Parts: sequence; C-alpha cells; structure tokens
Amino acid sequence: MNDRGSGGASSPGAKGAPAAEVAHLEARFLSRLEYLNTIGIALSQERDIDKLLETILVAAKNLTLADGGTLYRLVDDRLRFEIVRNDSLGISMGGTSGNPVPFYPIPLHDKDGNPNRTMIAAYAALNNRTVNIADAYTEEGFDFSGTRNFDKRTGYRSTSFLTVPMKNHEGEIIGVLQLLNAIDPKSRRVVPFSEEDGRLAESLASQAAIALTNRLLIQQLEVLFESLIELINTAIDDKSPYTGGHCKRVPTLTMMLAEAAHAAGEGPLGEFRMTDKDRYELKIAGLLHDCGKITTPVHVVDKATKLQTIYDRIGLLDTRFEALKREAEIAMLRGKIAAMQADDAASARRAEEDFEARVRQYDDDREFLRRTNIGGERMSPDDQARVSRIAQYSWTGPAGPERFLSRDEEANLNIPYGTLNAQEREIINHHIVATIKMLEALPWPRHLVNVPEYAGGHHERMDGKGYPRGLNRAQMSVQARVMGIADIFEALTAKDRPYKPGKTLSESLAILGKFKENGHIDPDLFDIFIKDQVYLRYAREFLDPEQIDVVDLAKIPGIRS
Repeated sequence: MNDRGSGGASSPGAKGAPAAEVAHLEARFLSRLEYLNTIGIALSQERDIDKLLETILVAAKNLTLADGGTLYRLVDDRLRFEIVRNDSLGISMGGTSGNPVPFYPIPLHDKDGNPNRTMIAAYAALNNRTVNIADAYTEEGFDFSGTRNFDKRTGYRSTSFLTVPMKNHEGEIIGVLQLLNAIDPKSRRVVPFSEEDGRLAESLASQAAIALTNRLLIQQLEVLFESLIELINTAIDDKSPYTGGHCKRVPTLTMMLAEAAHAAGEGPLGEFRMTDKDRYELKIAGLLHDCGKITTPVHVVDKATKLQTIYDRIGLLDTRFEALKREAEIAMLRGKIAAMQADDAASARRAEEDFEARVRQYDDDREFLRRTNIGGERMSPDDQARVSRIAQYSWTGPAGPERFLSRDEEANLNIPYGTLNAQEREIINHHIVATIKMLEALPWPRHLVNVPEYAGGHHERMDGKGYPRGLNRAQMSVQARVMGIADIFEALTAKDRPYKPGKTLSESLAILGKFKENGHIDPDLFDIFIKDQVYLRYAREFLDPEQIDVVDLAKIPGIRS
C-alpha cells in the first residue's frame, strides 16, 4: 500500500528521460491541468446533485485513465454508493443512468463503535488519506473478498485502486472517490496509478467536495425556504380551514397552465418559454401568492352567511319573529275579547283571520330572510326592496319599540352577491396589498426577483379594473396572468368554502368564459386552458367525481370556433 502513490509513471520533468519524452509528458501534464480547471468551472455551475456527482466521477476517470470507479457519499457514518461506472463491463449505476446501485453502504464503524479499517474506502475516510494500491490480489491489510467475489462473477480482474477522501472547506470528510484499474494509453494494459494521478485526483476531489458542499448547502437553504413558506400556509390553515387548500391548489394549477403555455409552440404565446429557474420562481410565487391572508381577520375569512360575525345572527331574527307573533296574538285576543263584549262575532272572526294571515306573512318573511342570509351569485332589486320593507317592522325589545332590522343587519342582508359587505370585501382585498408589501420587503436573489410581481398580480384584470394597482394586460407578465386564471378557477371549483359548494366543471368554465369576454382574464391563456384541457387534468386530481360533469364546449362563452 502507498498512501500517496505507488511509483508508476514519473512526473513530467523526470531526470534522464529523452527530451522528446519529457516534452510529451509536460504537454500531457499541462493538458490534464487544463482539463482539471475546466472541470472545476463546470462543477461550480452544476445545480443537479446527481449530475454533479456523475461529473465528478467521470472527470476523475478521464484524468487518471481509469477503467472504472465509484463515488461514495458519507451519510450517517456510512459510505453510500452514489455512482458506479466500469467501461470494460459496461456498468453504469446511479446518477443520470436511471439504474439504482444495489450495493449496501460501507459502515465506518461496527456495532461496538470500532473503526472499520479493513475496507479501503472506509480506511481512507477514517484516516483522511489517499490510498494507492498497485495490485489488490497481492496487497495485505485490506479485505478485498467482496472485490474477488465480484471478479469471479464477472470474469473481471480488479487490480489497481486509487482511493481519495473528499474533504470540504471545513475539513470534514463528506465522501470518497475510488478509481479502479489505470489503463496505460499505449499498451492498453492495466497499470498502477501514478503519483501524478494521485495528486490530480486529490485536487479534483478537493474541488468536487467544495462544489458538492455548496450545492448541498444551497439545496438545504431552498428546502428551509420552502418549509418556511409551508409554515406560513399552515398558520393560515390554522386560522381558517377554508383557505388552506387554496394555498396548495393554486400553485399546482398555475404550473399546469404555465407548462401548457410553454409547450404551445405557436400562436400568441408561441414564444413563451420557461427555464428550470423560471419554473422554480413561478412555483415560489404560487406558494406565496396569498401569504398576506395571515393578516386577515378570521371572522371575515370564515364569513359563511351575510349576518355572520362571531356567530350567525339569523337566530336573533327568529326570536324577533316569535316576539312579533306573540304581539299579534295578544292584539288578536284583545280584539276578540272586545268583540265578544260587544256581541260582535264578525269582528272576532276577522281578528282571528287577520292574525292567521299575519303569522303566515311572518313565517314567509322569516324563510325569505333565511334564504337571503345564505348569499348567492346575485340578489335582485325586488328582493333587496323586500328586505328593506321587513326592516321597517316594529317590535318591542327590552328598551321599547325598535326597528325590526338594525341598519347594519339591513345592509348585510342586502349584500348584492356573496356574503361580504363593502367594508369586509375591502378587508379581504387588503390581503393582496399585504402580500405585495411582505414580498417586496424581502431581499430576493436574482433568480427569484420576480416573485412579488407574479404573486401580487393575480387580482389584476386585463382591462385595468383589477386591484390593487389597476394594471392592464400589457403591464403584466405572462406568469402573473397565468396565476390570475388559476386563482379564479380554483375558487370556483373549491368545495371547502364556507359560503358556497364547489361548482361543476361546466359551471366554472362558463363563468371563466364570461370573464374572458368582459376583459377580466387573459384571452390567449384561456384558449390554452381549454384547448389543452388543463381544466380536466386539474379536475381529475382535485375535484369530487360529481363535479366532473360532461363539458359542452359549444355552450362555453368565449371559446373560439
């Protein structure tokens, strides 16, 4: 065993060598250094962990002319096989190959805590030493039984080994790079790895360890960042169960529609393209698009009926109707008594008939107000006028005669559509202002700089009548327009709202089509939404079966023939 090389080929300036050979060796050495530098740059730019690990091993094989190699990562005191390559046997496992590595990890310590010094990879990691083996079949001190069994099964001969620990900038071992069977470029025979091979492999391992550590750190920060976003959405969930699903579904639908626009290839959005960075940026914007709802009062978010605040005040109206009935009954009984004293049977009958008619009217009014309290798509002017007439009834409360409906109750019951009055709708709408303020206050890195614009634009309209900034279509990015459609369609089909059941596909698409015609949503994105059946893919994943009805596109407004 040689901890820093086994003799082999000498360095470029070896004494006694012919000038031509020296020149050749120097040129080869410089070429390898240039390759090493190029690989170092490539490693620093690679974002995908699997590709990064694969690049490290392939580069090490090329530098040392090795026939095979293995890259291990140190995880929980074990060296886990990540990438395995062998050119002669055509073996390609791990990385981008799609073939899993079937080998068990190599433990650095046994169950009693004793160091594993018999396995060469474990030894290199434990001792932070490069180990160069000229011939595994003659080397003593290491357990090569597994290697020999492998050779028996395959007919291969594992001879020379170069095993290099990978150490990050803090001096921690994070993996091991092991190369197998150096090939002489002239004779094509297996030879020992040279001292130069060892130095170059160590240099590559050092660069690779730093690149891998940096990528893992960035990955960990991204996971932490997304976990913090999930934390915000969980806080919103805990405030109200009616918004939690929305925060998860809108990003999914956003990405579905964005990918369909990306794949369009022709038409108005034929030039729209997204890189992986663009996709990640849009994903983050989708996850954060309603983060401002954390500031919205629960009683407004959860307002299921027009009279609901902390509780539904419709019960108070029931009590008042019963009071009106009792007052009517008392008036009727008094009338009957007076009629009987006057021996006027006709007046007594009229008193009973008037009472019965009044009770029927009160019951009818009570049911009307109950229906009105639920809210809906649109309340007619006649119904609003009827609410105002009922409001003028007089009943006797604790302080004497009172208006049947307070001004606040009358105003809420006359909400034209939905359950929110103007003030409450303004409070709800403020969540997007809060979202923009929160997101614009963050120091976004360059690849996420558009998150506030994407997330903050989903309540704008193409005709400039949206909020909070009144942007028009030309002032908005495609991504923000995508999110606007996703937000609306999710809200239409959502079955977890307190004020309405989830609509069917055909109902939702009909409303969305009208939104296209009136300048609310982007017309080109709506066309892609329909043409590529994005709505159907989303429905199959998130809607109840009874919501997925047969859609007759001929009946959907805004669809181009």
